[in-house]
Amino acid sequence: MNNYIGEHLFPGQTGHFFAVLSLVASLVATIAYFKANRTAGITEKQSWIRLARLSFLIETVSVLALFVTLYYIISHHLFEYKYAYTHSDKSLQTEYLLSCFWEGQEGSFMLWSFWHCVLGWILIWRSKDWEAGVMTVISFAQFAIASMLIGIYFFGTKVGSNPFSLLRNEGFLDNAPIFQDVVNGGIRADYLQFIKDGTGLNTLLQNYWMVIHPPVLFLGFASTIVPFAYAMAGLMNRRHDWVKPTIAWACFSGAVLGTGIMMGAAWAYESLSFGGYWAWDPVENASFLPWLTSTAFLHSALLME
Repeated sequence: MNNYIGEHLFPGQTGHFFAVLSLVASLVATIAYFKANRTAGITEKQSWIRLARLSFLIETVSVLALFVTLYYIISHHLFEYKYAYTHSDKSLQTEYLLSCFWEGQEGSFMLWSFWHCVLGWILIWRSKDWEAGVMTVISFAQFAIASMLIGIYFFGTKVGSNPFSLLRNEGFLDNAPIFQDVVNGGIRADYLQFIKDGTGLNTLLQNYWMVIHPPVLFLGFASTIVPFAYAMAGLMNRRHDWVKPTIAWACFSGAVLGTGIMMGAAWAYESLSFGGYWAWDPVENASFLPWLTSTAFLHSALLME
């Protein structure tokens, strides 16, 4: 029973349900695609593929529901949720409310997972006899990302970080006397009346580049899995013709990731206090080194062809 005045628990419960459903659906899709890839019989293979596609559809719906639910929490300023409180405030324009989504780690994982869903359906449509092997890898990657969003304890160890966790459950209010119930102990039931606004989006991130740069960059990150998935499918099936279908994907991945990197460079010179773009910090390395690897692979693949 909710003993705290003014809390909106339903959005958080809905979001956490879809986070768990996403985990389960991606695991089922991984197993079903793996079984389809290992099965020789046409009828049985098709049965596993139908199950896998249904599971991937549920996974896609779950990821979209996560997006909608978290954006609802942010845009309606439900500051009882840690994510809304730490990444947004009431003064932000609409486009910057969307930016709050991927300012945090959990929102970034959701964005990555969303692009995997988009790429997954393109692969289901276009990969033909490669589908089972390639989608086994994509679905397992989805499972790995989904495990980072559930925030559930297993045998005393917390797995992932729940983006729908409540502020009072994360220790934010424990050391502030204004929120304490001195009579009964714990957090007072009307604590929300003292939370007038969130801490807001970092001022340096209140820029139009924050709206467009992360989605492009994460599409570049997410698309790098496709050549890898073809390579793994080739290994699993002992097929040596996996290189040719990866060339177009490697071109796409390199182009999008390169565009995202150049956007980041423009942003750094325009508004961020980096003193220039390249400082070899982890953010820049995490985007540049995958691009170098992808470009090297593309040249090697072209030479092989």
